[in-house]
Amino acid sequence: MESLVAVLVVVAVAALAVHRTVHVVSQATAGVVERFGRYHRTLGPGLNLVVPFIDRIKDTVDLREQVVAFPPQAVVTSDHLVVSVDTTVSFQVADARAATYEIANFLVAVEQLTATTLRDVVGGMSVDRVLASREEIGAEVRGALDAATGAWGLRVSRVELTAIDPPVSVQESMERHAAADLDRRAAVLAAEGQRQAAVLAAEGQRQAAVLRARGEAEATVLRARADAEAKATRAKGEADAIGMFFRADREGGPDPELLAYEYLRALPEVAKGDAGKLWIVPRDLRRVLESLADLLPDEDEPSYKIPDKVSGKIPGKVPDTASGKVPDTERAPVEDVPVKDTPG
Repeated sequence: MESLVAVLVVVAVAALAVHRTVHVVSQATAGVVERFGRYHRTLGPGLNLVVPFIDRIKDTVDLREQVVAFPPQAVVTSDHLVVSVDTTVSFQVADARAATYEIANFLVAVEQLTATTLRDVVGGMSVDRVLASREEIGAEVRGALDAATGAWGLRVSRVELTAIDPPVSVQESMERHAAADLDRRAAVLAAEGQRQAAVLAAEGQRQAAVLRARGEAEATVLRARADAEAKATRAKGEADAIGMFFRADREGGPDPELLAYEYLRALPEVAKGDAGKLWIVPRDLRRVLESLADLLPDEDEPSYKIPDKVSGKIPGKVPDTASGKVPDTERAPVEDVPVKDTPG
């Protein structure tokens, strides 16, 4: 029985010794080992062996990056206004020994150091600059924290200002200023749009006027060309008619009755117009026409003499049997009767 108890004691001591000897450290963690109360070494991830009853694991430190959001901090700006700033700090333990022995509680230390650095940085800025310089403030605070926490085995990666709340009066003033600025921009954009619209409208009117003037010029040229061609055609027709008239005159000779008809038909055309005219109508139009017919040159005996109504003979010329010439006969005097035509 006593031997059995001894065996059990030995087994228990052996089990305890194995338990105190073998330690498994998780990934991204580190174990700080002390020997007789002094720092001995740092255990890495995996299976580790220590001397039982001599070495002990003081603490296991998390090596992962930690993101800690600190409560709002009241900060006074350079223009004596109090703003509330919310910060978020991202840091990581780089040295487990320093984080264990150099600082009692590095999380509280980081929070206090962040508040102090934030007051120093924001206190030298105005409210407008604080609201517009979040990245600049975060970079300055991160640099100060990284320099101060390096001795604690910490590495600060970034500091973000998640919220900056100015006083209510400042917020209202900023809102009014923003509204006024938006109204001003809207007015500027509206004026710019009206100006561009006016410019485009004027440009369109100018182009339309140019095109209209060009069309009118081309139409005028075409009308002038058409009028010239029409006049040329009429002139050619008149020339052809005159040529035909004179050819007919040379070939057949004018008839006095035809001359009288043409003369009378031309009188209305002469009467057209606003100028005053003096008409002279011969008393014996028949004799005048016969005299005009006698003046025309002829090679043979003309056949257009008007015979006398009583005797049936052709008056005016009697051929000379000896010489073959036609002597001039006496003509009755012609008296002209003036007739004045009024204008119109």
